[in-house]
Amino acid sequence: MRIAIPAEDDKGLESNVSSHFGRAKYFVFVDVKDNQVKEVEVVKVPFDEHGPGDLPKFIKDHGGDVVLAYGMGHKAIEYFNSLGIDVVTGAYGKIKNVVEAFINQILEVDPYWKEKIEKEKDHQHR
Repeated sequence: MRIAIPAEDDKGLESNVSSHFGRAKYFVFVDVKDNQVKEVEVVKVPFDEHGPGDLPKFIKDHGGDVVLAYGMGHKAIEYFNSLGIDVVTGAYGKIKNVVEAFINQILEVDPYWKEKIEKEKDHQHR
């Protein structure tokens, strides 16, 4: 299984999950086998601006099976699903901790991520 996580910076497992999926400059790809992290790859997003489907295709091209993200629009989730990629939203914190919790099926997600993102958008438009 290859997990893709949008990152705030290029520090790999030590990075935090980016709260802005579509604005992340880096993705951390984590290869998991037998519930163990086998390999970690940090990939810089190759475009500054992106259109619908660009990020899902980028993740698919890098072999992603699952995306762990904080927030994401429903159209993006549907696009990922159409490519056979599962999406988990509400993930936050240090990527190392998020991946470990996901592998062990104890990942706690923020159930209020949508409200928080909407609130942030409202503040930006004022």
